[in-house]
Amino acid sequence: MLVKTLLNKRYPLKSHVYEKVECAQVDGEDQLLVTIVPRSNGQKTCSNCQRVGCPGYDTLKPRQVEFVPMLGMKVYFCFTPRRVNCPWCGPTVEALPWVNGKSTVSIPLMLMFSFWAKLISYTGVAKQFGATYKQVFEAVEYVVSFGLQNRVLSGITAIGVDEIQVKLGHVYMTLVYQIDNHCRRLLWMGEGRTEEVLDSFFDLFSSCLSSVQYVCSDMWRPYLNVIKSRLPTAVNILDRFHIVQNLNKAMDQVRREETRDLKAKGYEPHLTGTRWCFLKNACNLTSKQAERLKETLKYNLKSTKAYLLKEDFQRLWSINQPARATKFIDQWCSRVMYSKIEPMKKFARSMRRHKPLILNYFKAKKQFSSGAVEGMNSFAKLAMRKSFGFKTKKALKITLFHQLGDLPEPQLTHKF
Repeated sequence: MLVKTLLNKRYPLKSHVYEKVECAQVDGEDQLLVTIVPRSNGQKTCSNCQRVGCPGYDTLKPRQVEFVPMLGMKVYFCFTPRRVNCPWCGPTVEALPWVNGKSTVSIPLMLMFSFWAKLISYTGVAKQFGATYKQVFEAVEYVVSFGLQNRVLSGITAIGVDEIQVKLGHVYMTLVYQIDNHCRRLLWMGEGRTEEVLDSFFDLFSSCLSSVQYVCSDMWRPYLNVIKSRLPTAVNILDRFHIVQNLNKAMDQVRREETRDLKAKGYEPHLTGTRWCFLKNACNLTSKQAERLKETLKYNLKSTKAYLLKEDFQRLWSINQPARATKFIDQWCSRVMYSKIEPMKKFARSMRRHKPLILNYFKAKKQFSSGAVEGMNSFAKLAMRKSFGFKTKKALKITLFHQLGDLPEPQLTHKF
């Protein structure tokens, strides 16, 4: 099969034809040079408004763009762009389906770079295919830009709001996800975690959020204020993950304070090295940790009482009726307030303040939680670690939308 026949089968052109294919040596490497010329009856298209049938009047200098490698050889498309006189846009360059503007990389090769950039770092893609970091980043930027312009934002019924730390010094970015069962993706990113930042999301997506019924978030007050004012009819579900995390922090604070007190009074260090014995679920303890925990619980310590309260709190998540959950929270918080353990009492006061939002988890029949949000945050952090961070916020946004946005891509006759 001739290379021209293969190209016509796998990457057909509408207004142009493959004229010839030549093999040339450049710097000791074999390359395939594919010459493309306009079809005799083909019509010119304006690159600005995409109107077909514009008259042409001139040609530019010959150009080369890199195509997908073939048999270990680099492939270049050689063509001469034409200038057209569009009745609506004026003089401009014709639209070419295989290249985006003045890029030196063809659109199919951009899509291949984009595919591999989801799996490995940009530098790794550049080394693997003999490209530059800039070419790989521009390819991802093109695909993300196309996807953001063509994504469908209708039918969103559940969203999740959270933040991730992108730099030391408490530098955060607010992320909003769609967490419907049929679609989980990144919708928007904003710098900071203030009310103004989240308000800008609702201003931008106001026409797409009329169908939102559930919102998952943590206890961060600016988020709660904005969600209450902008989505008053939606059910705001507090994050189960952060509730358990705060309880574990209270438990660990009790253990650390008591460890210092025991050392100061000259008692045996019963609690030293027992952090994970108290924090891990019983089913996840190793045999050594389980034995150590069993020995430690024999002593009448504050940590023992706090641990028993923490384990009893886990029964909340097995309840299905909101009324029973309300009764359980009230009884559990009352027991904690009588325990005289200040870190646990602080957590109980927080539970009482946010009880209506916590009960929304049961009113929603446990269909939605921030588990999906935390999972997608993990992928976001993995993308940042994989690239050892980013110099600009723009690069970070493009990468996260590429990894988590579930964006549509330009159509090809084949997939990588």
